[in-house]
This record gives sequence, C-alpha cells and structure tokens, in this order.
Amino acid sequence: MSTKYDYDLFVIGAGSGGVRAARIAAGHGARVGICEESRVGGTCVIRGCVPKKLMVYAAHFAEDFEDARGYGWEVGESRFSWPRLIGAKDAEIDRLNRVYLRLLSDAGVTLYQQRGSLAGPHEVQLGETTVSAGHILIATGGRPWKPEIPGIENAITSDEVFHLDELPPRVAVVGGGFIACEFAGIFNGLGSRVTQIYRGDAVLRGFDSDVRRVVSSELRNKGIDLRLESDVGQIEKLDEGLRVELRDGEFLDVDQVLYATGRVPNVRGLGLPEVGVEVRADGRVVVDELSRTSVGHIHAVGDVTSRVNLTPVAIYEGHAFADTVFGGKPRPVNHEFVPSAVFSQPPVGTVGYSEEEAIHHVGAVDVFLSEFRPMKHTLSGRNEKMLMKLVVDRASQAVVGIHVVGPDAPEIVQGFAVAVKSGLTKDRFDSTIGIHPTAAEELVTMRNPVRSHGRGMK
Repeated sequence: MSTKYDYDLFVIGAGSGGVRAARIAAGHGARVGICEESRVGGTCVIRGCVPKKLMVYAAHFAEDFEDARGYGWEVGESRFSWPRLIGAKDAEIDRLNRVYLRLLSDAGVTLYQQRGSLAGPHEVQLGETTVSAGHILIATGGRPWKPEIPGIENAITSDEVFHLDELPPRVAVVGGGFIACEFAGIFNGLGSRVTQIYRGDAVLRGFDSDVRRVVSSELRNKGIDLRLESDVGQIEKLDEGLRVELRDGEFLDVDQVLYATGRVPNVRGLGLPEVGVEVRADGRVVVDELSRTSVGHIHAVGDVTSRVNLTPVAIYEGHAFADTVFGGKPRPVNHEFVPSAVFSQPPVGTVGYSEEEAIHHVGAVDVFLSEFRPMKHTLSGRNEKMLMKLVVDRASQAVVGIHVVGPDAPEIVQGFAVAVKSGLTKDRFDSTIGIHPTAAEELVTMRNPVRSHGRGMK
C-alpha cells in the first residue's frame, strides 16, 4: 500500500455497503478511514429495514389476537402503547448502532462522525480537516423524495415516521411501492384509519402482475382505503390535523400524511461533478461492473448507484469492491435474479423474472399458479388468500421466476432463490418431495400450467 496518502481508502457513508467495504479492505491490510454525518449503520439499520420490520411484527399482533379465538383461546381486552413500541425499537437500534461502531473499531477503521465531501480527486473535506486517500468510495445511499406541491412541508417521510410522538388516528399514505404498502399495513394493524393514495392502477409497480393484483386486493380486504389512479394536489394545515386535497377535488381530513413516493441518490453537495465523476440527471452515480466511476480511483456502491436498491446488494457490492481493489480478486457483481421481499400484510417474496419480464427476455414461457387460503385460516376464519407462482422458460425448462404472497413468503423465497440462481429446471422441482402440510410445498407440486406464452402455446 502507498504512503503517498493519509489513507489507502476513504469511504463517504457508513451504511451497510460502506461499513462492509471498509472492514473488508482493512482486513486486506489497507489503511481505511470512513465518515458518517448521521448514525453509523445507515438507512437500513437506523431508519429503514430493521425498525420497519420490528413495527410490522407489532402490527400483526392485532390479527393474531383475533385468530387465536378460532383455536380455542379466549383473549382478553388488548391495549397498544405506541410509546412502549417506539422505546423498545429505539433501544434495539441503539444496540445495533453500537455493534456497527464496534465492527469498525475492531477492524482498525478510523471513523469521522461528520459530513464528508470531495475537495479534490484524492481529497475529502471533513469540516475544517482535509484528508487524502488513494481510493475513495461513495456509499451515501438514498434519501426520500417528495414532489413540489402546495403544503408538502406538512408531510413526513420514512425518515421521520419512526419518531412520531403518538400513533396518528387517521393517516394518509401516498405511494404504492415497498415503503408505502408496508407502512399502510403497519398503521392499519396498530389501529389507525388508513387511506393509501397511489396514481397507478395497482400497487407495487415493477412486480409481477399477479402479485400486484393480490396485494392490492388484500390491502383493501384488511380495511385500508386504497385509492388507485389518484393523486394529491395539495395539503392544508388545519387547527387540528391536515386536509388532503386530491386532484379530483375530493378532500380527506387526516392527522398525518406520509409520503412514500420513492427515494433518490443522496449526492447533494458531495462535489462529484467537480472532480469529473459522471452523475446522471436523477443523481445516480454511473459505475461499471466493478463499481468504478468515470474517475478510476473513485468508486460507488449501494443505492447511490441505483442498480438494485436493496441492503444485501449494497453489502455484496461493498465486499466485492474491497476484494477487487485491495484483495487482488476482481469480483464483478451479478445483479441478475436478486431476491427481494415486501413486508406488507400479507408479505411478498419474489426472485427472478415476473411473467411480463420473462416474456420479454425469454419468449416462450409456461406459468404455474396456485391461489388458496392458508391452512392457518381454515380455523381462524380469516378471509385471506395466498399466491404461489412459477414462471418457466419453455425451451430450457429453467424456473426463471418465483413469486409468493402470504405468510412467511420472504422466508420461503429466500430458500428457493438458490434454486433459481442455480438454474434448476421444473423437473427438479417436480422430483422434490414436499413437506406436508406446508404452504411452500405448492412450489413443488404444481404440474399443469395455467397459461402459456410464445410459440406452441398450450
């Protein structure tokens, strides 16, 4: 390693991808510095996936109490305390923050708890201090985006939602993606009256059409007032609460408006264009398969590149970057068939192509589909459907897509993702004996396609 610079590597952003890159690079013998203007751990740990899923667990107990009666339990009066949930959540996030701090310390990485920006091709400005580095990694993630409409300052985003003083009785959730569907379910489960507003014709744009159909239906089935093909025109602050004016002229009076209309790369003020780093109009840092930007010694990983905006992807990219640059093991990242989940209620697990994508990429495909009531609800009486779907490349017989909606869907798909990534064929699924009684066995027992596309359609 060169002694020309203060550090061999300096990382701007101590989220999941940045911390992993820093630790692995240090393990390869590099002198590493890292900075973070917020709390170490990043969006996922501090104000994203982890606290969100804890709140999903909390919201689901309302249904669990109801379902217990179908199994002979007499459940007494239940009461929910928002402050107790937030206090417990904060304690767990504090613990994880300490874990991340310890991981950096144990790896010998120098942490600067302040904002960093590029002061030159090899220089990072940290307040009044400037440090130099042979390589610089941009890992600043994303930030919530809100449209410029009248009264938007009265709305909150996913950054603020975890720190509300009390549970709002009436909530408008604007958006139809991961975050919007998840928080609509959280607030609904905890007892708020929820209106979800989305301009599309079904939630979860980009997901398989059957997944979108089932989730849209189940959100309504659970009591959420889902307004599709609708949008907000303005938000007015009242003496008590907020008034949301929809573009069709209708008004909604609520106590809180949560905007979950997407995230954009967090690149403001980093000084990237000034040193020659190519940044697209949407803020995305342009990188190659080895996470190199247009300036060879400056790299970027995670949501700031908008390749696949998922925490495990950022971690994988960070690890691959460190192995490539400091471990002597070039590791391009393959972003094909990355599994993902939506912790909506019911949850979604998916890997591979949607039916629509498969038709485009593969051509001739067979679709296997099963919709049924989960076994648990045969006694609980809950009217909830589960979806299992396989998309098969007819020519190779490879299973190129799996989509599940229902209890434990993310856990199910995580295991089956190995099969899809490995290119297993439908006959390998058919020859696998299922575990009975489980929902997941449907994925190895479906024999007849419900529809086919391409040449030789059945």
